[in-house]
Amino acid sequence: MSAAQSETTLEAQLEALQCHFTWDLEPIRYRLLHLRDNLEDIGTEEGNSWLGHIYDLQGYIHYQLGFIDKARSFFSRAAEAFRQMRNTVSDEGPWLVVNYGNKAWLHYHQGERAETQACLSKVDELMKEYPSPSQDELHPEIYAEKAWTLMKFGPDKKLLAADCFQRAIRMQPDMVEWQTSHVLALVNPFKNLGDDILEKMKIAKEHDPENLYLAALYLEARAAKGQRIEGEARELARRVLNKPVSSYSGIEPLLRVYRNYVSMDEATDLAEEALERHPDNRYLKRRAAVCYEKRIFSDSGSPLENSRVDRAISLHREVISLYPDSSLRKQISLANIYGWSNRSHAADQIYEELLKSDLDPTGTQMLHNYYAKYLHFVHKEIHKSIEYHMRAAAIHHQSYYRENSISILGRIKERNRNRMCGEIEEFLANLQH
Repeated sequence: MSAAQSETTLEAQLEALQCHFTWDLEPIRYRLLHLRDNLEDIGTEEGNSWLGHIYDLQGYIHYQLGFIDKARSFFSRAAEAFRQMRNTVSDEGPWLVVNYGNKAWLHYHQGERAETQACLSKVDELMKEYPSPSQDELHPEIYAEKAWTLMKFGPDKKLLAADCFQRAIRMQPDMVEWQTSHVLALVNPFKNLGDDILEKMKIAKEHDPENLYLAALYLEARAAKGQRIEGEARELARRVLNKPVSSYSGIEPLLRVYRNYVSMDEATDLAEEALERHPDNRYLKRRAAVCYEKRIFSDSGSPLENSRVDRAISLHREVISLYPDSSLRKQISLANIYGWSNRSHAADQIYEELLKSDLDPTGTQMLHNYYAKYLHFVHKEIHKSIEYHMRAAAIHHQSYYRENSISILGRIKERNRNRMCGEIEEFLANLQH
């Protein structure tokens, strides 16, 4: 076989693998940086059943960001975590197929052909030794890792994730964490959930009583249906506070429950109590910053307490320094807090700096959308605000911020009270093409 034929055969083998490099994950830099931080905040305490998956995904992210040595390290840690978590007699099993696939791709991109071939051989060996229980389907362990990974890449991947979990569960129904994650993939915490999903959440909660993240989401879904949950929320808060700090601990959805269905003040108090117990934890500082931000903007029209504003500003500044690569949203929030507290000079400075930065399409749309609202509400510069909504909408990339700016422009046009209505109408008409 010629060298060219050999290379083509190798590439075909790599493309046929089931791993992060072949799952069409759309590795946009802005999203990768966010994900990297989010995965670090999950924590690595013993007993985390997703630890191998976490390390595998971190390896892929670091590879895509150009940190090859870190990627190698995470792939090795993933393999070790899988071996420890599965606690089987054998050191190897079907849960390592994705990991070896990832390593094969990394070695290939680094020109390490012998190591690539060794990983490909290992994948073949594992798949022969541990065939899928269902013909023409992937092994359930592969479906589970693919599903868990897809969940991390945004709401548009959640239906596919739910389908993968369902396939895994059908073949291996005894994995409680798969059952729970399947339900989580079906849940959109910002939408009123149907009774069918609510029932699935209830059953999953009964099967996985220690999963406080699920418990908090279930409380939120019931509260959205009009049920009184204040007492249960306070009881759950005691349990969450006693758990190791993690984005899986349930503190984020629980604080949302407090803000929306208990009280803003109690939400802030709960965030502060968590921080008192773990004063150096960056994830809790991030959650507390959100509480103060929501508290300030819920007081819109009321005089702002200086102490509350100062605490919000100091938390936001700290969080920005702790998440230097994924803090755009927090920088915008800080600017808005300055603006709403009559410190618009500081707000203008932040926005001016951000507008000079090199952002991806989603980041640019977010910035232009928020800046447009800031110009409207703080500076009363209506026409300039419209221009920035147009800038957000003009970027042909689907995001919430683009849709929101288009919706705002549409409402301005319908009211027909602005001299730019004709321009807006022409702009929106051209957007259809």
